[in-house]
Amino acid sequence: MEIKYEYTRKRSEFGRPFSFSDFLAEVTVDIPPDPSLAEDFIPQDPVDFAVQEGPVMALHEVNTERVQVAIKGVNHVEGGWPKHIDPKNSELTTRYREEVEREEVYTRSVQRLSSLMEHYIRQNNSIDIYEEYFEEEEEEEDEEQEQPSAKTINVLRDPNMPRRMATHLSWHPDANRAVAVAYCTLDFQDSRKDMNFDSYIWDLEKPYTPELVLKPSSPVVTLEYNPKDWHHVLGGCYNGQIVYWDTRKGGLPMEMTPVEFSHRDPVYGAFWLPSRTGTECFSGSTDGQVLWWDIRKMSQPSERLILDITREDQLKAALGASSLDFAPVLPTKFLVGTEQGIIISCNRDAKTPPEKIANIFRSHIGAVYRVTRNPFFPKVFLSVGDWTARIWTEELMDSSSIMETKYHTSYLLDACWSPVKPAVFFTARSDGTLDIWDFLFHQKEPSLSLRVSNDPLLSLCSQDNGRIIGCGTRQGTVSLLEISPGLCTMRKNEKTLTSTMFEREARREKVLQDKYRERLLREQERLRAKPEEQEDPQEVFKQAQADFFSNMKAERRRRGMEVPEESEEGEAAAQQEKQKKE
Repeated sequence: MEIKYEYTRKRSEFGRPFSFSDFLAEVTVDIPPDPSLAEDFIPQDPVDFAVQEGPVMALHEVNTERVQVAIKGVNHVEGGWPKHIDPKNSELTTRYREEVEREEVYTRSVQRLSSLMEHYIRQNNSIDIYEEYFEEEEEEEDEEQEQPSAKTINVLRDPNMPRRMATHLSWHPDANRAVAVAYCTLDFQDSRKDMNFDSYIWDLEKPYTPELVLKPSSPVVTLEYNPKDWHHVLGGCYNGQIVYWDTRKGGLPMEMTPVEFSHRDPVYGAFWLPSRTGTECFSGSTDGQVLWWDIRKMSQPSERLILDITREDQLKAALGASSLDFAPVLPTKFLVGTEQGIIISCNRDAKTPPEKIANIFRSHIGAVYRVTRNPFFPKVFLSVGDWTARIWTEELMDSSSIMETKYHTSYLLDACWSPVKPAVFFTARSDGTLDIWDFLFHQKEPSLSLRVSNDPLLSLCSQDNGRIIGCGTRQGTVSLLEISPGLCTMRKNEKTLTSTMFEREARREKVLQDKYRERLLREQERLRAKPEEQEDPQEVFKQAQADFFSNMKAERRRRGMEVPEESEEGEAAAQQEKQKKE
C-alpha cells in the first residue's frame, strides 16, 4: 500500500516566499487489525534455547525467518529456527550434521599435516625438491622426437600494383597480435609514377585487409614498434627522413624530420632507445651517419656520429651503413654493418666521436645485409653477407669469425636469432629458401631448409615465442611459417652447452690468430734476410690464374655441367708451364 499526499499550488503563486504555521496532528490512514491473518501464522516453541558443551566451530551466518544473525557455532539462535535445522524436516538436519562432521575431519587433517610440513621444510637444505628422477626416459623421448618441419599458416600480400619489396617486418609487442610491414622498391632509379608509397599494419585475425594504412611522404624502408608505447611506430624513409605514427590517430604521420637535417640516403636501420620518456630513437643510413632523435622535437638530430674508421671524423671517408642492430641489454652499444663488408662496434658513452668507434670486424666480401646480437649472449653476434652467415664475439678484437656456415650458391640477404634457443638462427636466401640452423647439433648443414617462395627472401622476423617466423619477399608477399616444437623449445642444459661451444670456438680462433701472426713475422724476417730473392709478380699472376681455372672446372664437374674445351686446354697449358718451372 502506498501512502502519499499531493501538494498543489497555483502557477501564479510560484516564487512567493513560504509561510509556515503549526497544525494539530491528524490521522492520515487507519488500518484496523485483520483476525483472519492470525490463522496463517505458525508459532514455533521454543523460540530461544541454549545448549551447553556444544562444539565450537567457525563463524557462520544463518538466515532465520525474522532476522539474520551471526552466531559462533549453533549455540544460540534468536528469532526462530535456522532453515537447515528444522525439527519437522529430519533430512535437512541430517545433511547439516554431515557437513559439520566433514568440516571437523578436514580441520583435524590440516592440523596433522601442518606438523609434517614443518618437518619437511626443515629438510629443504638437504633434499632437492626439484630433482628430476626420470632423466633416462626424458632422453629417450628427446631421441624419439619428430623430424624438424615447418608449415605455412598465413600469407599477407601487397594489395597494390605494381608489387613492391617487403623490406622489413616488426611484430606488435602485445602478444604479437599484429605485424607492421614496410614496403619499398630498392632498385636503383626505379621511379615509376604509379608506384604506391603506403605501408601497412596487418591484424593476423584479418589477413585479407590491412588493419591500418601508413601514408608517408616517401617509401618506408624500415618500421619498428615502440616497446614502451605500443601505439608509436618509427619509420625510416627512402629519402632519408625519419617519421613516426600514433596508430590511435590514423595513418598520417604525427611528425617527420626536415629534409635538410635528415639523412642523404635511404635509412636501413632505426631503433627505439630505452629512455625514461620512451621517445628517443636513432637511425643509420648509407650516407655514413648515425643520428639520434627525440620525437618530441624532430627539427634536428640531438647527436651525430660519422662512421669514419680512420677516426678522423670526415664524412667523405665514412662507410655507408647497410644494417643496424641495437640490444636493450647493452643500452650504450650498437653494431653497424656497412656496404664495404666491415662491421663497426660503437659505444655512445665515449667522450669524442672517434672514440665512439670501439672496434672493427672485417667480415664479408660486399655489403653486410644484417647484423644482430644473440639474445642470450649479447657479446656474440651474427652477420650475413655474400654467401655465408658468420658468428663473431666482441671478446676477440681484430680477428675473424669464430663460426660460419658453408658457402651457398645463392646470396644470403637476412638472418635472425631464435628468441628461445641460444644456438638456433634463421637465414634467408636469394633463391627463396629459408634455412634453420642449430649449431649445437649441426654446423655443416642446416637442420631444415624450406623453399618458401620462388622470389628472393629479403626480410625475416621471429615472434617472441620463436614459433612463428615472418618471411618477406621481393614481390611484397609475407609468409608466416610455424616451425615444429623441437626448434622452438629449449632443452635441458642447452644454454650451458651453447656457452661452452662459443667459448671453445673463441679459444680456437685465438690460437689460430696467434699462429698466423707468428707465421707473418717469420715471413717478414725471411724477406728482410733475402731481399734479392723476390718472386716475379708475373709468375705469381700466372699461378693464381691456373688455380682459378682449376677450381672453376672442379665446381662445374660437381654440378654436372659440361666443361669447355678451351678451359681444359688452358688448364693443361698452365700445368705444363708449372712442370717446366719445377
